[in-house]
Amino acid sequence: MAKPLYVLNGPNLNRLGTREPDIYGSDTLADIQAACERRAGSVEVVFRQSNHEGELVDWIQEAGDKGSALVINPAAYGHTSVALLDALRTVSIPVIECHLSNPAAREDFRQVSFVSPVATGLVSGFGLTSYELAIEAALRLAGRASSKS
Repeated sequence: MAKPLYVLNGPNLNRLGTREPDIYGSDTLADIQAACERRAGSVEVVFRQSNHEGELVDWIQEAGDKGSALVINPAAYGHTSVALLDALRTVSIPVIECHLSNPAAREDFRQVSFVSPVATGLVSGFGLTSYELAIEAALRLAGRASSKS
């Protein structure tokens, strides 16, 4: 059985669709999950969101043990969490950092990422399309092409 692709989402992303739509768009997390699953085709997607740093650390470790690749939108934890950095350092699968907005074009504190130094790549600034591009990259890096290739 093929290993699944993990998509992990950090704090406040459960509020997408109503949270600052001028920055994050009107798509909900359910919309993003559906788009990720479509893009992944026949590859299983383990899609999760948590507002809790420790839970995200546990899931990163699980992805490293059971997954073929990891797409992570760490949200605010990307700018603050050494724990996520350390957890990501323990995995040997491709890691794609993903953001709906473009952190480099936002507040100074958002321009620092604790994830980027250990990520294989970064996709940001394209809204829901950021996730689709990240899924495509993760699949290719994991050695599989989606049904949308």
